[in-house]
Amino acid sequence: MVPRSVIVLLLLTVALPSGAAEKADHVFFESRIRPVLVKHCYECHSAEAGKAKGGLLVDSRNGLREGGDNGPSIVPKKPDQSLLLSAMSHLDPDLEMPPQQKKLSAGIINDFRRWIESGAPDPREPSKSAPKEQPPVTLAEGRKFWAFQKPRLHALPKTTKPDWAKRDLDHFVLEKLEQSNLSPPPDADPAILLRRLHFDLAGLPPSHDAQLAFFKQVNVNGLDEALAKEVDVLLGSKRYGERWARHWMDVARFGESSGKEANITYPHAWRWRDYAIEAFNEDLPFDRFITEQIAGDLLPYENDRERARLLIATGFLAFGSKGLNEMNKFQFLVDQLDEQIDTVTRAFMAQSVACARCHDHKYDPFHMEDYYAMAGIFGSTLTYYGTWVDSENNNGGELITLPKLKNQLIPNPSMSKTRVALLKKQKADLDKEEKERKAAAKAARMRGDNPGDYFSLRDALRIYWRRGGIDGKLATVDDKGRALPLAMGVKDRKSIKDARLLERGELIKPKQSIKRGFPRVIALSDVPPPKKQSGRLELAKWLTSPKHPLTARVMANRIWRHLIGEGVVRTTDNFGFTGERPSHPELLDHLALKFVDGGWSVKALVREIVLSRTYRQDSTWRKAAFLKDPDNRLLWRANKRRLDAECIRDAMLSVSGRLDTSRRRGSLVATVRSQAVSLFGFNKALPADLDGSNHRSVYLPVVRDRLPDVLDLFDFAEPSLVTGDRETTNVPLQALYLLNSEFVADQAKSLAGRLRNVDEDAHAQIRHAYQLCFGRQPVDGELKAATTFMNETDLQTLCQSLLATAEFRNLD
Repeated sequence: MVPRSVIVLLLLTVALPSGAAEKADHVFFESRIRPVLVKHCYECHSAEAGKAKGGLLVDSRNGLREGGDNGPSIVPKKPDQSLLLSAMSHLDPDLEMPPQQKKLSAGIINDFRRWIESGAPDPREPSKSAPKEQPPVTLAEGRKFWAFQKPRLHALPKTTKPDWAKRDLDHFVLEKLEQSNLSPPPDADPAILLRRLHFDLAGLPPSHDAQLAFFKQVNVNGLDEALAKEVDVLLGSKRYGERWARHWMDVARFGESSGKEANITYPHAWRWRDYAIEAFNEDLPFDRFITEQIAGDLLPYENDRERARLLIATGFLAFGSKGLNEMNKFQFLVDQLDEQIDTVTRAFMAQSVACARCHDHKYDPFHMEDYYAMAGIFGSTLTYYGTWVDSENNNGGELITLPKLKNQLIPNPSMSKTRVALLKKQKADLDKEEKERKAAAKAARMRGDNPGDYFSLRDALRIYWRRGGIDGKLATVDDKGRALPLAMGVKDRKSIKDARLLERGELIKPKQSIKRGFPRVIALSDVPPPKKQSGRLELAKWLTSPKHPLTARVMANRIWRHLIGEGVVRTTDNFGFTGERPSHPELLDHLALKFVDGGWSVKALVREIVLSRTYRQDSTWRKAAFLKDPDNRLLWRANKRRLDAECIRDAMLSVSGRLDTSRRRGSLVATVRSQAVSLFGFNKALPADLDGSNHRSVYLPVVRDRLPDVLDLFDFAEPSLVTGDRETTNVPLQALYLLNSEFVADQAKSLAGRLRNVDEDAHAQIRHAYQLCFGRQPVDGELKAATTFMNETDLQTLCQSLLATAEFRNLD
């Protein structure tokens, strides 16, 4: 029995949703309607995704009611006239939503019918990301938009307190504050700064030893020098790469299964994960990082180790979600390259050219010609994603065999020679059976008999599926049964050709051929168009050209967002007309130019920001400043932030003393025997506990639609979408997890044991617990309350209470 006091403490740490007292119809929308729209519709019909297929946006009240090319999607109180309900019900074969998926459940459809009948009440305000100015109608007008103009060098602004600045960037922040008659706050306490630094740069709380060493440095050499030394230590730690690679994995939509209906595993996706971690630890220049991920297979190399690394890098293009049960091979191909175009343009440009697949972009200056110019590049690319054909997968894919290296990790299992021989015999038997059955069916047809009695569809599918499984298993080993080093990735096809424009995106309506190339709104004379190869290498050169107006800005903004709490452009994945404008445009230009001039070094830009006066601000709330700038866009204080799911879990492991900082060998997904991990929502292939490892959370399995509990509950990025800015929710389920999870209880037990080993005195144990969990000592009132609480319960219960507090999972 958990003491009542613990329940009260836990519930006090989590606020209930603000909509608890709203009208019943709004509650119904938030609980039954909006989640369905987010899960099944936002990927193709939202401003945040940068897509409005068919001209339809469903992420705002007005967008949903106004509809798209086919007219209003919702007619309040008239469900039978509402196109959205018709599409969800699959009443029109030409308008079935979600596309390439089974019809949504009867319960969901009934919920939408009931909602429309009640007048379709929708509490959402008109989209904040609605266009603030007239969308461009020509490329020339589009080039006038701020995001398509090259960053300019700006003189440092003059302010009344220039000595406040520690870095050049501080002057731009101070200028905006002074223009609004606001002043910056004092610096945060050194203990707060240390905790902030460790979580931002390494994703872990500072150890007790690190705290003691830092405070000593502050006393001896002052805060500036102490911070600089601490930053350099953290940037040189392997923990840095694990932390910042995870940020990029959100953008890269990293996943270890195909998602969608079949949800087939990607047992070799982990190689790209390790590649990304190493790239950030080694501070691989970001322009090179882009090039390797898009065209690593086309780059020169000096040895087999470099060749293997470059091939693995292209996994970026391979592990996206896929509708593997699609029967039409051409449809599968065009959907795959559409996903790749969307990912590349949103990840590096914060704009989606994929919106122009069926018509010219509704808001941004991308036309169908731009889309199909890129479609030729990715259509000339063969994607190696490594799944085999079976009853749930109609689209098998090969894997890239890497050069063999000394001490190379190959977690996929070997086979005995006998097993290999048996599989080959089974394949030969299937080939023989198929040949004989086809011959018998042909003879029967000539006799006038029913050929299906000799070779039925069931026979054909059985042979096809069994052969697919055999081929898939044999592809992972050599003739002696030894496991091969395999990776996901891409290579150029043997046949390089341009794509044909598809009228309204329909496969049966091909039009003129479009030369391979890049979006014309960004014309760079120093980048040649694709010629003999697919064009991916030229695409990478185009993206990384110093003259490109978006790439450096977008990444600089992503870095700023992770360190400050919000981007200079708050819509981090949308720099288009439907996105927000930069709060400090000159600052963003300054950061982008400094990024490029610094050799595209992510570490250098991170260091520049965290050593600024802006970063070290205190977070104290001030009424006068709040009334002028309630969203803190002018940065009159530091943003308080909830830690992301990985930091919460890793911090628990860290303070409990159980964190395994070694790199996990491979992935749990590589050990799953069945390639299908989802069948009608029921999953037997995966173990029940996906959180069980003591390794860092970056090494947990990322199976689409089946995430570890702690990641799922604390707002992990949707692994099928480019995500530069995770949502942050605060809901009762999180409190219940902290109360009931075996994982949390185990960490509390270990933390209690760690404290007992340090000191038998209760007050000393409590002080040490506060220092580990919060990076500070308890004040007198806290010490007294904690002592009383521990006397009523026990040390382990107190430890679990501390792990469940808001202070533990929030960053000041």
